[in-house]
Amino acid sequence: MEATHTGTRSPGRWMLGGYLVLLAALVGYAVASGDRRFTATGDSYPGLATSVAELIGYFTATLAAAICLGALVFIVITAEPDERGVLDPASFRVHLLAERLAPVWLVTALAMIPVQAANAAGIPVTRLITGGGLGSALGASEMGRGWIAVAVVATVVTVGLRATLRWSWHAVLLIPTFIGVIALPVSGNAGQGPDHDYATSAVIVFAAALAVLTGLAVSAALAPPTAELRRRILLAQRVAGAVALVYGAVLWFLLATAAGLASDYGRFGALAAVALLASLVIGARSAVTGAVAGVLAVAAVSAMAVQTAPRLLAHQFTAWDVFLGYQLPDPPNALRLLTVWRFDVLLGVAAVVLALGYVIGYVRLRRRGDAWPPGRLVAWMVGCAALLLATSSGVRAYGSAMFSVHMAEHMALNMFIPVFLVLGAPITLALRTLPVAGAGRPPGPRERLLWLVHSPVSRFLSHPATAFVLFVGSLYTVYFTPVFDTLVRYHWGHEFMTLHFLITGYLFFWGIIGIDPGPKRLPFIGRLGLLFAVMPFHAFFGIATMTMTSVLGGTFYRYLHVPWVASLNDDQHLGGAIAWGSSELPVIVVVIALVYQWARQDRRTATRTDRHADAHYDDDLDAYNAMLRELAKNRR
Repeated sequence: MEATHTGTRSPGRWMLGGYLVLLAALVGYAVASGDRRFTATGDSYPGLATSVAELIGYFTATLAAAICLGALVFIVITAEPDERGVLDPASFRVHLLAERLAPVWLVTALAMIPVQAANAAGIPVTRLITGGGLGSALGASEMGRGWIAVAVVATVVTVGLRATLRWSWHAVLLIPTFIGVIALPVSGNAGQGPDHDYATSAVIVFAAALAVLTGLAVSAALAPPTAELRRRILLAQRVAGAVALVYGAVLWFLLATAAGLASDYGRFGALAAVALLASLVIGARSAVTGAVAGVLAVAAVSAMAVQTAPRLLAHQFTAWDVFLGYQLPDPPNALRLLTVWRFDVLLGVAAVVLALGYVIGYVRLRRRGDAWPPGRLVAWMVGCAALLLATSSGVRAYGSAMFSVHMAEHMALNMFIPVFLVLGAPITLALRTLPVAGAGRPPGPRERLLWLVHSPVSRFLSHPATAFVLFVGSLYTVYFTPVFDTLVRYHWGHEFMTLHFLITGYLFFWGIIGIDPGPKRLPFIGRLGLLFAVMPFHAFFGIATMTMTSVLGGTFYRYLHVPWVASLNDDQHLGGAIAWGSSELPVIVVVIALVYQWARQDRRTATRTDRHADAHYDDDLDAYNAMLRELAKNRR
């Protein structure tokens, strides 16, 4: 628990005071630096007021978003809801914190849309608004469009927090809040220039970890938890802080090493690192001081975000740098698809962590003397290995540049990998491995996992009809609308597609061959029918892609102009053929697994019936005798 509050002020006043001091410091920096950060890139200076407004707005919105995300994480890992799922009084205090800051996040994001566009255009924001050029300025500003996305997400979070007090919905709100936290970082320095695939993945993890660390620290300072829950919060803070430091170092290497501490960007980066360390070290003893240090880290990162990274200033850009972040050596072949690696520091690391976590759970069960089918272990490891290959090998490297390879990647993520992950039964393994919370103790990870699995949201998403619509509908929505033209242009778009297709595939196959507890499943014959119902939709998609004359993502592929792709139409037709033909192998695997589960269920039923008969029970005979007794009774 926190040893003492600093002085006699309340934690809230210290938080507000720290924010105002840092805000004044950022304003002072903006005034002192003047037009320096604009002239370094050759951009026009929009004026002092607009320049200051950009820095103030970025810091305020980023801090509000971080506290909202951290508060939601705080609630998810510490709340003790009642039987209806409603939050307890201690968690409600943190809910109020997020509920009050979400509108601040929303209003600031809305105000930042014209401010960011004006900074990009190099004119005062008042002139931009009155002159009617806001639309064209936003079209030229990725950060400006990023603020639109943030405003939309902040609206969802604001309404959601106002509308519910149930634990499960707070867990769901983590998703839009996470999107709002990373929307600006992926649109800034990390999404530009050489190696921006590495930088984009790294900044997603860094921004989320920094937000969780700061938000947890502020929530713990304003609503101190009990001693046991405090230890849980400190563990989460340490993990988030360690991740932020590691990924922050990766971003420093990718973006700031060209100038080091000689630039404002580098000096603010060093200040952010020191503040992160201070929040980790001091936060264990003083929650308030740790929270202020976290806010300082957010302020330093905000100052970095509104200026161009040194590496981008010193680099001569090529089309490869702009659109991919790297140059491909030669046309793809089997060897290059396996050896040209661009390790994904987000999804590649996730695949490794998932594999290690599963192995740890398996080893614990075995040491405890419990059995676990080796086939499930093999299936999970195959799924994780395939995920690593699909996101970090030449499949991703070439898939980001060629539609045909991208379609092979898509089919692996949507139909191959989810099958093996589902057969691994990770939820069942976690439930058997995680300890049960003792009497009188707050619910632990096992109990929270059960709440989530049996929540109304999980029941809705895993319902066969919902999973079917998501699995089939997203295929056509992504590729046959302008959505694909946007997603294929950016590395964050490829990461989004990977997660989306992986999750929708997992939900669909969970309802067909899933072993884990969850949705109420159809009878086996119904599951087989649902599986075969999908096949015509995939076949039609493949045929449509093979026969189209327009090019999906044509603008991006034409600008990139891969030298060995002579015809974009031919490459797209090859991708359609891959989509059509490669769906058969996963279906065969699913049918084999489904038939095996069906036969196993029949054997269990037969065994149970035989045991019942051996015990001299006959349900039909008992029912018949009961009917005769009832008739005899009525005749009397």
